[in-house]
Amino acid sequence: MPKGQPSVVPVDGLTTRQRRNRPLLMVHTGEMKGKSTAAFGLALRGWNQGWNIGVFQFVKSAKWKVGEESAFRALGQLHEATGQGGPVEWHKMGEGWSWSRKAGTEQDHAADALEGWREIQRRIAAETHDLYVLDEFTYPTKWGWIDVDEVVDTLTHRPGHQYVVITGRDADQRLLDAADLVTEMTKVKHPMDAGQKGQKGIEW
Repeated sequence: MPKGQPSVVPVDGLTTRQRRNRPLLMVHTGEMKGKSTAAFGLALRGWNQGWNIGVFQFVKSAKWKVGEESAFRALGQLHEATGQGGPVEWHKMGEGWSWSRKAGTEQDHAADALEGWREIQRRIAAETHDLYVLDEFTYPTKWGWIDVDEVVDTLTHRPGHQYVVITGRDADQRLLDAADLVTEMTKVKHPMDAGQKGQKGIEW
């Protein structure tokens, strides 16, 4: 797509302006780091446009403080104080990393994840946010905690003008098929391959 020009113009009855402003369902998947980072970069652009941003993290521990959370909470406060940008909400939907479950049973985590999804469904129905960042959302769907077909139905029939970006490894094919934009992060090289641990400012 040189200079942002599409290679194909579909026969869909939409004007160029309508097609340009059509809200997208986006998925960032793959084994390499950068999926959430790209989604938060997108959210930063949206905030600058005055969008209402809703971030929902599904498997990162509620005790884990990531740099993006602090930054977006500060941006939300800036909006409240000055009107600059847009409002921001940041929600953590339960405990546990994808590779290290924390306190509670799997049933507890599943129930928390499902209730998190129910809250997102309520917000989508109410058209609460302009952009939803469903961070690490592929994991509860992969583990069977949230029904993929229900997710696809909800997101493809969402009302109004709401963008959605989903991150996480091993995205279900049904989700990929429904998405308008899919990016796969593929590893070429990573410092951990040479035994280096994560760094402040890079991983969090």
